[in-house]
Amino acid sequence: MFAKPQTEHDWLQQLVGEWTSEMDCATGPGQPRSKSTGRETVRSLGGLWTLCEGEGEMPDGSTGKTLLTLGFDPVKGRFVGSWIGSMMTHLWLYEGALDESGKVLTLESSGPNLMGDGAIIPYRDVITMVGPDHRILASYTPDGDGGWTEFMTAEYRRKA
Repeated sequence: MFAKPQTEHDWLQQLVGEWTSEMDCATGPGQPRSKSTGRETVRSLGGLWTLCEGEGEMPDGSTGKTLLTLGFDPVKGRFVGSWIGSMMTHLWLYEGALDESGKVLTLESSGPNLMGDGAIIPYRDVITMVGPDHRILASYTPDGDGGWTEFMTAEYRRKA
């Protein structure tokens, strides 16, 4: 019942801290990409979970707020998590794994097609630790040919 942090939980601890972000996002076919800035506070919950609370500019000029939770489930042998945002009602659930380098965490989810009819489709979010003070989040949807198309990239830099 009383879980102890494992190596995978320790990996998540490198996210803890204060971050600024610059995002680049597709807005639709034939539309220019949207650029915005934001910030994120990441804290640990008992060494088992990380809570990433974000805030950033939305394309309409409003401020969006997000909450990402990440942990590791030793029974599944997978990273698990969730994501919610003030701009939508869908609860995103994640499962994923680290690559062999230990620098890239790939998370799989499913949710409404943000560029189309609202059908539920697969999504992939990839967190790459470039260094202790720099990480990149890239989000992907299926490209229809068995691959993935990036639709959003966010560069996070730790506040000094």
